[in-house]
Amino acid sequence: MPEVSSALAAQIEALYRSDSRRVLATLIRLLGDFELAEDAVSDAFAAAMEQWPSEGIPGNPVAWLVSAGRFKAIDRVRRRARFDEVARTVAVEHELLHEPPTLDGFEPVEDDRLRLMFTCCHPALAFEAQIALTLREVCGLTTEEIARSFLTTAATLAQRIVRAKNKIRAAKIPYVVPSPAELPARLDAVLKVVYLVFTEGYAPTQGEQLTRGDLSGEAIRLGRLLVELLPEPEVQGLLALMLLTEARRAARSDDAGELVLLEHQDRSRWDRDLINEGCVRVQHALRSRRIGPYSLQAAIAAVHAEAAAAADTDWRQIAGLYEVLQRVEPSAVVALNRAVAIAMCAGPQAGLDLIDALIESGQLQDYCPAHAAQADLLRRLGRTEAASLAYARALALSRQGPEQRYFARRLAELAAA
Repeated sequence: MPEVSSALAAQIEALYRSDSRRVLATLIRLLGDFELAEDAVSDAFAAAMEQWPSEGIPGNPVAWLVSAGRFKAIDRVRRRARFDEVARTVAVEHELLHEPPTLDGFEPVEDDRLRLMFTCCHPALAFEAQIALTLREVCGLTTEEIARSFLTTAATLAQRIVRAKNKIRAAKIPYVVPSPAELPARLDAVLKVVYLVFTEGYAPTQGEQLTRGDLSGEAIRLGRLLVELLPEPEVQGLLALMLLTEARRAARSDDAGELVLLEHQDRSRWDRDLINEGCVRVQHALRSRRIGPYSLQAAIAAVHAEAAAAADTDWRQIAGLYEVLQRVEPSAVVALNRAVAIAMCAGPQAGLDLIDALIESGQLQDYCPAHAAQADLLRRLGRTEAASLAYARALALSRQGPEQRYFARRLAELAAA
């Protein structure tokens, strides 16, 4: 096998990061089997490492990888057939070999990931399984990353994903975008998945990266596809929320890559084009009078975006919107955000009382942002010892490098004081 140069290896690795999920989605459509497609992706990239050093990178590397993966899958099916001559294997091989596309004529369908997303979000699957499977298969998040989003263990998530795949195979769930009549009922899980992908890109749960533009960008791309497919108010609201939040991404870190909180961000670095588009979309969603949780969160993001400086933020309006959101979609996290908004407009003690109650109830006992918010309000009240304990708890719960260093700096400042 020709030696792979470091430059070529880096190009292939970058291609894997940017397009492996697109290759997987198309192979699942072509092969009709999750495990076979996942093996085919690995085989295709291994083939690239073997062939591209001598042949060069093809003009359309994604098409090459899909084609290579497809024929590697056929080889796998043939090898299985030698040892297990069953009718199903023969039928699968016949189907795979039926009118095989040539590489030159093959173009992966751009919305294959959207088809895959609706397959993963089929109502035959449990709601949690729909979300977990889509995050894993469509977006490539690790089991650990998904588990943190669900506040559960990686082992539990892995079992959930395996059961979901088995259900798709057993029930012969089709790999299609639902018909217009079916679409509204299937939309809730898809919207939640897209937003979880976005939040993992905007504020990753672990690692040294403060943001992952590939994930947030993919979520926005999927959001735009959904708006084209079904321009419902909540679809518009979700896209508006993502645009308004993404607009702040460049200001979330300083020149050293360290975390910068919202109140200290340089707002001249906010993307005004994204803000303008997001504001237009949220206004469109709110005018429909069918207001859902994403539209309300987008309205909150728009209030932040409209403030020229942190001191100009209309926290009373934000607290009111969170109160409405808590009625529409009650959750401990929404209650936490409302408590922070109340602290900003009614004083730290008012918000701290609410946050203490949430933590003491056990709902947010292991939720890092709750302890971080508690620590900040204690610090503002001059309760240094209690603030240090809360920051230490937040630091222990955090799995994100820049966030951990921020908490460590706060602890050092309190110790010095």
